[in-house]
Amino acid sequence: MFKEIQNKEKKIAVIGLGYVGLPLALEFAKKFSVIGFDINQERVEMMKNGQDPSEELEAEAFENKDIVFSADPEVLKDAHFFIVAVPTPVDEHKVPNLRPVLGASHTVGKVLKKGDYVVYESTVYPGCTEEDCVPILEQESGLKFNEDFKIGYSPERINPGDKEHTVANILKIVAGSDEESLREISAVYDSIITAGIYEAPTLKVAEAAKVIENTQRDLNISFMNELAVIFDKMNIDTKEVLKAAGTKWNFIKLSPGLVGGHCISVDPYYLLHKAKQIGYDPQVILSGRRINDSMPAFIAKRLVQTLIAKDKTLSKCKVLVQGVTFKENVADIRNSKVADLIKELMGYSVNVHVADPHASPNEVAHEYNLTLVDKISDDYDAIMVAVNHKEYVDQDAAFFKSISKEEPIVFDIKGIYEPAEMEGMTYWRL
Repeated sequence: MFKEIQNKEKKIAVIGLGYVGLPLALEFAKKFSVIGFDINQERVEMMKNGQDPSEELEAEAFENKDIVFSADPEVLKDAHFFIVAVPTPVDEHKVPNLRPVLGASHTVGKVLKKGDYVVYESTVYPGCTEEDCVPILEQESGLKFNEDFKIGYSPERINPGDKEHTVANILKIVAGSDEESLREISAVYDSIITAGIYEAPTLKVAEAAKVIENTQRDLNISFMNELAVIFDKMNIDTKEVLKAAGTKWNFIKLSPGLVGGHCISVDPYYLLHKAKQIGYDPQVILSGRRINDSMPAFIAKRLVQTLIAKDKTLSKCKVLVQGVTFKENVADIRNSKVADLIKELMGYSVNVHVADPHASPNEVAHEYNLTLVDKISDDYDAIMVAVNHKEYVDQDAAFFKSISKEEPIVFDIKGIYEPAEMEGMTYWRL
């Protein structure tokens, strides 16, 4: 398979051209013939014109690449090595929503041929690829797994907004359904990954490795968040505590914060779902999720208490929230906990203005029914800096005073500023 791909006798198809699939497809297209497939025609048209809908890649990334973008499933008939990189979210009940990955399996199954390979990059629970996806591929194609076609799993490790850790220089985990598939799939990925390949012994090991990477981070941050709540009640600056504790050589340096996005706040639910299926009720993972999910309400209540302490009438208060994306310097608003925070504040009848230089106003309106202001005002009762976008890092006391009423209240969720820099105002950080 690899030699035929190398000689451009067979094509690679990447299904799902989001923040994972698009950079991967373009990286492969430097050397091989690639089909980039996405069900969203509007996004496909943007990519045909050298635009990344996720705003992660520059126009130059599309230049001199052997790639065809399409939303027509028929073009997939020309491919023999399929990579599925669709999102795997959770629903409103925090239950894994496998519709995208199962839908992609139906699409690939319809064009699957003898000798083809299918590699999944979407985050799933251990066993999902073999137990949920393979039967669909067999059903749609009429082919036999491991006899007529092979399967692989190679979990994505893309970090949105990170210009240092890109596709090529992140160590890649690869697993195959047998020795031959592992060898061939490793060779395909090794041709573009400069950081190297780690061959996992089984598909389930690779699936489990991915899901615990973000679960571990979720748990560590939940501990920081619980400390922040405790220390706030004791009137102790959490950031100063962590700086002091961080002087020990083996202290793990992490910070409290809002845990949103499409990975850290989602992946643990996939592991929880599978654990419950096999009869185990996880305690630590679920506890961490509860703490992190509770932070928007905690921060909103803390701000409301501060406003009330200043003898302000909540229904007459105007608060500016700076930043609504799930992390700094990206346009991605999926599963943003800042949106939850804003809605918590609105629940107290506070008038909230939302600003973000990176987020799409249309996407924010569609996803959260929130409106981004075109221009900020100069009479805010409080300002909440929720995301540490580069545009906010250099804001100083003079700026906050210029957009506030008589005594500014600044809530610094990401701990961007130092208390000493915020004289003449009420300053609070998580």
